[in-house]
Amino acid sequence: MLNLRPVLHILGWISCALAMVLCIPATADWFAGNPEWEIFLEVALTTLFVGGAVVYATRSRGATEIDIRQAFLITSLGWIVVAGFSALPFMHVGIGFSDAVFESMSAITTTGSTVLVNLDQLPPGILLWRAILQWFGGIGIIAIAILILPLLRVGGMQLFKIESSDTSEEKLFTALRTVVGLFTIYFLLTVACAVFYRIFGMSAFDAAAHAMTTLSTGGYSTHDDSFGYFTDKRLHWTAVIFMVAGAVPFFLYIKTARGHLDAFASDQQVRGFITLLVLTSIFMALWLAIERDIAFPDALTLTAFNITSVVTTTGFASDDYTAWGPGAVGMFLVLMFVGGCSGSTSGAIKIYRHQILLILVRAHIKRLFSPNRVIPLRYNGKALPADVPHSVLSFLAVFVATIAVFTVALTLLGLDIVTAYSASITAITNVGPGFGDIIGPAGNFSTLPGAAKWILTFAMLAGRLEILALLVAFDPDFWRA
Repeated sequence: MLNLRPVLHILGWISCALAMVLCIPATADWFAGNPEWEIFLEVALTTLFVGGAVVYATRSRGATEIDIRQAFLITSLGWIVVAGFSALPFMHVGIGFSDAVFESMSAITTTGSTVLVNLDQLPPGILLWRAILQWFGGIGIIAIAILILPLLRVGGMQLFKIESSDTSEEKLFTALRTVVGLFTIYFLLTVACAVFYRIFGMSAFDAAAHAMTTLSTGGYSTHDDSFGYFTDKRLHWTAVIFMVAGAVPFFLYIKTARGHLDAFASDQQVRGFITLLVLTSIFMALWLAIERDIAFPDALTLTAFNITSVVTTTGFASDDYTAWGPGAVGMFLVLMFVGGCSGSTSGAIKIYRHQILLILVRAHIKRLFSPNRVIPLRYNGKALPADVPHSVLSFLAVFVATIAVFTVALTLLGLDIVTAYSASITAITNVGPGFGDIIGPAGNFSTLPGAAKWILTFAMLAGRLEILALLVAFDPDFWRA
């Protein structure tokens, strides 16, 4: 029988940590003279009480150790616990429980879909809370992608397993050192982004909030017009740079800091990612300049920003790109599936899986006309482990099937096929905006039925956990000794 005590114990500590974070927007509202600070304080105390009670009830004299099944549960339930408590402050801005959970899950999974309207009139504490959730969700995603998913062998992530000693003490030291390094780099990049935003004209509050949602590739803005609220092109290009910075593997920053100056340039995943962004941005800029008679530099700013936003699954929008024409809609629909690199804050399929799929397809084509040919499968200069192709293909199959299931479920609730299909894709890929008049870049998810919001809330969680890490808990054998 699966021992749940260590799982609950760690979830209790996560709740206590969340209570501390809730004090940040409380302080912001208090300084701004808004009475909403009391709401954040009440939620913080409630969260601390519940979390502390769970920690106390599940304490033990020995060290808390977890096995792989418990790691699966903590990974899945951690997001649910955080989203549940984080939803409580949102209920005090005039939305119900379903909308509040949708908003908090969208934030913590860095999806960026929203049900809130009139953002420009909301209290600063709520706007800051959304940004903080995305920022902490981003570093949580990085840590899970680097430390946990490779051990769980989800979708080929074992390729990026960090090498360490066999002794548990040294493994723990390596993990802690890695987490500290990741957090430091993540924090410094966020500060740098905020500084540039401030220099180029954002208010201090907007700069801080948008820096957090840029590095986390979350996409929450403090304005209804999203990034289109800002007209200075320098801000748009700053966002492009830091969205890319959040979507590349963070362990490469650590390697670079340790003297491997060619870490990014020599990485096959990063090269493919940057090449895709450059080529698609230039191609779409040329197309947009011809179709809409826009000067090429302006067209390039539009395409580079919005394409980078979609590929990195950030979800910012500087323009309603669905109004550019059917060609743009088709291109952005395809780009929603791409994603950034492994070990980043980005969602979707990820570049490396596309690259591995291409390697497998090319090898299969060669075997069609040369059946006895031995074709070595190599990625990033190393031979592919035998279980990686199967893991990647399994992930892709489940990924496509999951989108189909959620699309059918949403159409059964009365949504049109464009809204249902794009909502399923954007939730599972954690992009944010969908297509159509309702949930497109110029709309939001507030008018969807309550049941649709719950379905999409689950879809966002599934996408963030790479689907398979969540589905494993539904296997009866998982719960057996």
